[in-house]
Amino acid sequence: MTSQTDDTPLWKQRVDRVLPFVIGIPLLIATATLLYFASIAAREQQAALQQQQRSYEIVGLARRLDASIAKAESSLARYVISMDKDIGRQYQDQWASAGKELAALRRATRDDPLQQRLVGELRLAYVDRGKTLSDIALRTTYDQKNASLGKFYQASKAESLIRITSLLEQVINTENTRLRERNLDVERTGYTIQQWGTTYRLVGLALLVVLLVLAWVARSTMRERRQEQRLIDDEYQRALKLEAAVAERTAELKIAYEKLQRESADREKVEQSLRQMQKMEAVGQLTGGIAHDFNNMLAIIVGGLELARRRLEGQDDALRHIDNAMEGANRASALTRRLLAFSRAEPHLPALLKPDAVIRDMKELLDRSIGDQIRVRLDLEAGDWIIHADRHQLENALLNLAVNARDAMDGRGTLTLHTRQARLRAREVEDCTAGEYLCLSVIDTGCGMAPDVLERVFEPFFTTKPVGKGTGLGLSQIFGFARQAGGHVRILSEPGKGTEVQLYLPRHIAHGIVNDQADGHGEKAASPPATPSGKRARKAVRTQPSTMETSAAPSPSLTILLVEDDPRVLAQTRSALAELGHEAICCDHPHKAEALLRDNGAIQLILSDVLMPDMTGPEMIAALPAAYRSIPVIFVTGYAGDVTDNSMFEGHGLLRKPYTLKALKAMLDDISRSLPRVSA
Repeated sequence: MTSQTDDTPLWKQRVDRVLPFVIGIPLLIATATLLYFASIAAREQQAALQQQQRSYEIVGLARRLDASIAKAESSLARYVISMDKDIGRQYQDQWASAGKELAALRRATRDDPLQQRLVGELRLAYVDRGKTLSDIALRTTYDQKNASLGKFYQASKAESLIRITSLLEQVINTENTRLRERNLDVERTGYTIQQWGTTYRLVGLALLVVLLVLAWVARSTMRERRQEQRLIDDEYQRALKLEAAVAERTAELKIAYEKLQRESADREKVEQSLRQMQKMEAVGQLTGGIAHDFNNMLAIIVGGLELARRRLEGQDDALRHIDNAMEGANRASALTRRLLAFSRAEPHLPALLKPDAVIRDMKELLDRSIGDQIRVRLDLEAGDWIIHADRHQLENALLNLAVNARDAMDGRGTLTLHTRQARLRAREVEDCTAGEYLCLSVIDTGCGMAPDVLERVFEPFFTTKPVGKGTGLGLSQIFGFARQAGGHVRILSEPGKGTEVQLYLPRHIAHGIVNDQADGHGEKAASPPATPSGKRARKAVRTQPSTMETSAAPSPSLTILLVEDDPRVLAQTRSALAELGHEAICCDHPHKAEALLRDNGAIQLILSDVLMPDMTGPEMIAALPAAYRSIPVIFVTGYAGDVTDNSMFEGHGLLRKPYTLKALKAMLDDISRSLPRVSA
């Protein structure tokens, strides 16, 4: 059987084979060229649009940052004038919002060296401006309105504000210049794409002509169906392989994404812990300042009550009211001591302690404190390890934790006190340095704590107990004790699974001291012990004698230079000295002390406050001429933080506010006995 193609002339067969190539190849080349240049134009237009959008974004961020800073400063101005704390918080929120917008602007310009430099300078100016405004806000918080107004007026003309405005204008002007250029690029690429569109239509017309021509050669294409089908099958197989490869890559990307999520969560936890530590440091400084002011007021109250009591001897009704008021003042004084302990401003009296022995000695006290329905279990594995800490603060911390555990267990359950030896890597537990630590755990079987409560347990005055059941200072005091001892406190708790409080205290190693010296009663070593950082403790200052001390004989009357900037405390202290039979020469500013010493040669003692305007008490004593250096000095302070690690107190007496007449008399008697006797 002869096929139809056998009857076709040879020339026609050759034309049928060659014609598709003659027409198709140039057409394909032209189409490919057209698509190539069209895609280039499309990419250029897309890039121009992205650059244009980026410029709009940067300009918008800069303007929002400018507006946020203006709003924050406006809110601060209203806060300084009205002293409304809600407006103060509004200022803080707006200033923090400006910081976020500055960070967004910094991210938006991270690939632009010129803008990155301007934003870097803008960030420095923003930080400088923030310090100035924070100082104004802090002064306003402490009711220093006049000083805040003056500071705010100066800040309104400060260089930092002018610098911020100038930098924002430079950022906006730079982007506006680029925006004009990018708008031209968008218009140019749009015109190019329009031209390519016209070309597309022309090519479409050409394709129509080609299709008509190719219809004439349709017979030859029918013969190629089988070959085309084979090509389709091959393409299908390649598509299946490509789909499998895409699925495999998608699974790898999913695993990488989950890993990135876990790393982000871990980083967020670390950052949250750092923020919590910074917040606790700031609260500690605040509480120390509050305790200082409280102690000044309590000194006036306690001194006045004691003087009134001396005047009203025999009047039982009046004395009963005075005793009640004195009890309230003593409770307030105890509260300030707890605040100072939290802020780490209250210097402790460290001794070498064996925690296991301390806990055994406290077993009976704990049993009485938490009731018969709670079983106390001791799991002591510290061995012969010793710590260098204040025994009273350690016992108080354990007692506070036991009482908290009792409340969490509702009076029934098991309380476990566990000690163990721990060797920590650097920052394994918060910011503890690497080394050996004794871990003391207090574990209860109570209700546990929710995560939101766990985040705030160390905040002063925060408590979940009903009104009247707690002050909210227990865990804060424990936090301060742990940090003061060079360690840290960590709490592990889940709702319904109980709570474990872990105290990490650095192990103390004193060379040349037998461990038996450090028993449960905390005997002190013969030489100053080494701190965790390796430094020796400073020489102790002389503090007020115990209230149990009595003088051997009445002391003679003294002429005392009394230096105190607070007029109320000055008047009260002068009355107390007069009551004790001493003469007081009052000095209301440290700069006047030298002149009063020069005009009153009979002065035998200087009684000085520590924190005063312009200079402190130790600075005043250090600035006196050598002729007055031999006069004994007693420093009076209401804030222990101002004496910590300060060598200027060495060799001088130290009274802590609020002090009693008995403590003042004992200190004066001690000083007077060391003075040379002058014959009448």
